[in-house]
Amino acid sequence: MEHITLGTSRPLLVREAQVRELLSMARAIEVLEAAFRDWAYGRATNQPRQRVYTPQGTLHLMGAAWHSKGYIGYKAYLSFLTGTRFHVVLASAHTGELLALIEADWLGRIRTGAASGVATKYLARENACTVAILGAGGQAATQLEAVCAVRPIEQVFVYSRTPEKRETFARQMQNQLGIPVRATDSIEAAVAEADIICTITTAREPILTGAMLRSGMHINAAGANSMARRELDTFAVGRCERIAVDDPQQARLEAAELVVPIELRKLSWERVQPLAHIVGGLLPPRQSAGEITLFKSLGIALEDVAAAAAVYEALTAHTP
Repeated sequence: MEHITLGTSRPLLVREAQVRELLSMARAIEVLEAAFRDWAYGRATNQPRQRVYTPQGTLHLMGAAWHSKGYIGYKAYLSFLTGTRFHVVLASAHTGELLALIEADWLGRIRTGAASGVATKYLARENACTVAILGAGGQAATQLEAVCAVRPIEQVFVYSRTPEKRETFARQMQNQLGIPVRATDSIEAAVAEADIICTITTAREPILTGAMLRSGMHINAAGANSMARRELDTFAVGRCERIAVDDPQQARLEAAELVVPIELRKLSWERVQPLAHIVGGLLPPRQSAGEITLFKSLGIALEDVAAAAAVYEALTAHTP
């Protein structure tokens, strides 16, 4: 087990390969669901993302505490032309002792997928069996894996602007999951038969329109987390009877898909519900087979701290 020395403390240094080995999707969904439930009852807190800009790049900072489990921590990541580097610092919420420094690229991918998995569990129809994945980049695989973990998925459609990427994604995920995954030539073709849609793109302008939606769909919109980007247009958001977010406070700062319709008076913040309250039973899950539901995922620090805690506990479980 690798350690680093900081004063009198010797926290663990956890590498990317260890995170991949120690944190399964099933475990990530389980731990995020528990964290959201605790947050609903005041047993966790979350601090929205803050950004520090330079001419060359951006520092992103986000912190959270999971009081009931005894963890506090933050994620810091640097986005520069040379690449993006992610780390999570995990500490004891009781003593402040630094427990681990975790390389967090894969951790971020799996927790983003797991958040969509939790939302899908509560908001998608029980018999939902077809999925459309819009986007075939580094985050797309964990979105699909998470949805397949909570619903009996039988067919997947994927669209990406790059034919080679969508074909490769379809082939790899079909081999991994053992279910048919078909690449399509258009967004319309991908979503036409979908019960669940996951948008995980870098699009700056909306790619999913209200005209593409049909009764009973559930949408995980996970690609955009800044006011400069939207994946859903105003009509699409307006058609959703249930709208949940991972953090309402952060949504006011980053969720352009919601802020734009609200500024146009097509939506109100009163209709936007915390996912934590749904998971905790303070608000009901899906109420009918026909309603269209939306989870606007921004990626929050509590998800990172919960996932980091799972990695830390797995790593130390058998340590004398």
